[in-house]
Amino acid sequence: MAQFSFDIISRVDFQEVDNAVNQAVKELRTRFDFRGSKSSIEFLKDDNRIRIVGDDDLKLRNLQDILKTRIAARKIPIKALQFGTPEQAFEGTLRQDVDLVNGIPQDKAKELVKIIKESRLKVQVSIQGDEIRVTSKNKDDLQSVIQLLNSNPLDIPIQFTNYR
Repeated sequence: MAQFSFDIISRVDFQEVDNAVNQAVKELRTRFDFRGSKSSIEFLKDDNRIRIVGDDDLKLRNLQDILKTRIAARKIPIKALQFGTPEQAFEGTLRQDVDLVNGIPQDKAKELVKIIKESRLKVQVSIQGDEIRVTSKNKDDLQSVIQLLNSNPLDIPIQFTNYR
């Protein structure tokens, strides 16, 4: 009998993130409340993070909202953004790094495997680096796993690929 499988991954399209950040920068330049401000948003491609700098706490929160809006408009899940703690930067500004989730961390992978195992479905689950492979003899069981994971509130975005 044939084996069916799919992979659970967590990936972000960095080109779309770059486009969203560029749109946020354009909005930042045109907004009246940011005129003469030292506020900025930049995408650090090598580090897979976005750095936002605001004059004060209010402007930093406004920058977060602008970024979230532009990211959501590009169909990137907001869960892919992990906001760090704001820290003091030069000339009294606040700086905050926003990490982009790419790949499933080991602790989250174990949590997902535990959720699947507790469902008592007849599937085999294996962690392969930063992705998870689910295999079964029955396609319906694989569909049930997808529904189970979609119904659980997870704090990372997941996608299902390689469905065979």
